Amino acid sequence: MLKKISCLLAAASLLATMWGCSSGSSSQAQSSSSVSQSVEQAAFPVTITDAAGREITIEQEPETLVSGYYITSSMLIALGQQDKLVGIEAKADKRPIYSLAAPQLLDLPNVGTAKEFDLEGCAALKPDLAILPLKLKNSAADLEELGIPSIVVSPENTEQLAETLSILGKATGSSDKAQELLDFSKEKQTFLTTTFADAEKPTVYLAGNSSYLSTAGAKMYQHTMIELAGGQNVAGELEDSYWSDISYEQLLAWNPDIIVIAPEASYTKQDLLSDEQLSNLAAVKNNQIYQMPSGIEAWDSPIPGSIVGSLWMASVLHTDVYSSEQFQKDAIEFYKTFYGFEPTAEMLASK
Repeated sequence: MLKKISCLLAAASLLATMWGCSSGSSSQAQSSSSVSQSVEQAAFPVTITDAAGREITIEQEPETLVSGYYITSSMLIALGQQDKLVGIEAKADKRPIYSLAAPQLLDLPNVGTAKEFDLEGCAALKPDLAILPLKLKNSAADLEELGIPSIVVSPENTEQLAETLSILGKATGSSDKAQELLDFSKEKQTFLTTTFADAEKPTVYLAGNSSYLSTAGAKMYQHTMIELAGGQNVAGELEDSYWSDISYEQLLAWNPDIIVIAPEASYTKQDLLSDEQLSNLAAVKNNQIYQMPSGIEAWDSPIPGSIVGSLWMASVLHTDVYSSEQFQKDAIEFYKTFYGFEPTAEMLASK
C-alpha cells in the first residue's frame, strides 16, 4: 500500500490546488444525535467531524463524489446526489436499488470493497469528496495526503444513521433533503412506538443470511427493527456485535412465535419447515415464518430504507393493526419521494 501511495504523491501538489481540504484529529466522535435532530444548511466552507473523530473542512460544494460503501451510495441517491457520483463500491449490480433509482451508477468505475479498497483507482477519479466506511479510515487519511477530501462514516444504529445523513447532507450541500428524510423517519418511528406501546409483543427470531442458526443480538441493527415494529427479540440476550451462531437446542429453548428470514438469505422458508429438528417450534407449527422482501434493497441494513423494513415487520407482527395494504402505501410513498420510482406490489410482498 505504501508503495502505491508513494507513486501517487508526486501528483499531490497538483491535486492540492484543486481541492482545498484541511483535516485534523480530535477525540473519538461519539454519536449523540437522534432522528429528531435539526440539520442546518451551511454555506461552504463547512467543517464536519467524521466517525473517526477527524475534523474535515470542505471548501466548496463538491461536484464529483466517490462512495466506497453501499450504505452511503444509497443515502446519496436519497439526497439527490446520484448524478455527482463518479465511482462507487464493488458489486453494484447485486443491489436492485441502483437499477431502479439510478441505473447510470452501474456503469461507473468501482473502487473495491472495505476488504480490498482500490486506493489508486479512487485517486485517479479525482473526486471532490470521497466517502468511505470507518474500516477504511487509513485509506481516507492516505487520500487526504493526496489532496482529496475524505470522510468516514459508521451508521451502525439508529442514532448513527441519523448522524451519517446529517454529515452527508452538510458535506454535499443537501441538508434540506437530509432533513426531509430524517423527518419522514421520525414520523414513522413515532407512529410505530405509539401504536404498539401497549400492545402484546410477539417473540421474534431473526434468522441470518448465511444460516438459520445465525441471528442478531442486542447490539445489531436488526434488534432495533424488531423492537420498533412491536416485537421482542428472543436473541436480545446476546451481546455479539455481528451475527451470532447458535445451536438447535438454543433455538428450541427460545421457541419464538415468529421467525423472520433476513432478506438476502441463502436458504428458504421451506428449508426451515422441512428441518425435522425444528418441527416442535411454535413458529414452524403455526407456519409463522416470513422472509423480508429483497426486491429493492436489504431493509435490515442501516440504510434510509430501513424504516420501510420496520414498517414491513410491523405489518407481519401486528397485521390486525397495521395491514399489508397500509404498509405498501407507506413504502410506495417513501420510494417515490426519495428514490424517484414506484415499487410494485411484488417487490413489497412477504414470501
